[in-house]
Amino acid sequence: MSSVLNNDDLIAKDINNEKLDNNLQRSNLYKLLKEREQSWWQARQQLIERQEKKMFWYGENSLIMWLLWQLVGYVVVAMALMLLNNIFGISLPLWQYVSLFVIQTIFFVSALAAKGQLENKLQRKIDNDELMREEALNEMIILAEDSLYPDVHAKSPISLEALDDYLDGQFHLASLQCLLQKEVDAGRLIMGQQPPEVGVLPPDLADDELNEHASEITYRSTL
Repeated sequence: MSSVLNNDDLIAKDINNEKLDNNLQRSNLYKLLKEREQSWWQARQQLIERQEKKMFWYGENSLIMWLLWQLVGYVVVAMALMLLNNIFGISLPLWQYVSLFVIQTIFFVSALAAKGQLENKLQRKIDNDELMREEALNEMIILAEDSLYPDVHAKSPISLEALDDYLDGQFHLASLQCLLQKEVDAGRLIMGQQPPEVGVLPPDLADDELNEHASEITYRSTL
């Protein structure tokens, strides 16, 4: 009889240890998922900023912007010289004023001539940001397959707001929506309401937009 009891005790202990190991593994997976989510978020934010910078300085109307900023530069330098003259009584000969504006013009022409090279350099940074974003997203999906996705399926149907509460707000809503969209595309989740298009928005604006509809965006498992 004692051997049977001892055997039952061992089985119970094994089950408890297995649950403990599973919970610990799940916690570690969520920790890794959070780290990769931060990397993805930063890469996405940096990518959008550089894309906006490229559009501003190298877009269709970029030449007008370059000329406008050069004109602003002339005005700023002229105002600075006037302040120096009025406050400190510093007055330069005419040829020095002319030389200063000539140097400024030469610098502008040199920058304008190197515009193509500067654009290519910025494009390489954009391509690198896109690569980093894709790598981080792929790693997030792999980690989510053993952590986030099983929880969503187990608690289905669940809203984006309820999922955020379950995870104690540790993840950005835009990150959760992006990951769950992969399950929707694979047919393993059905979305109750189509979320707003936030993929092209800056990360902070995407979070704010999703926050307004988080309680209405629900996910139902098909498994």
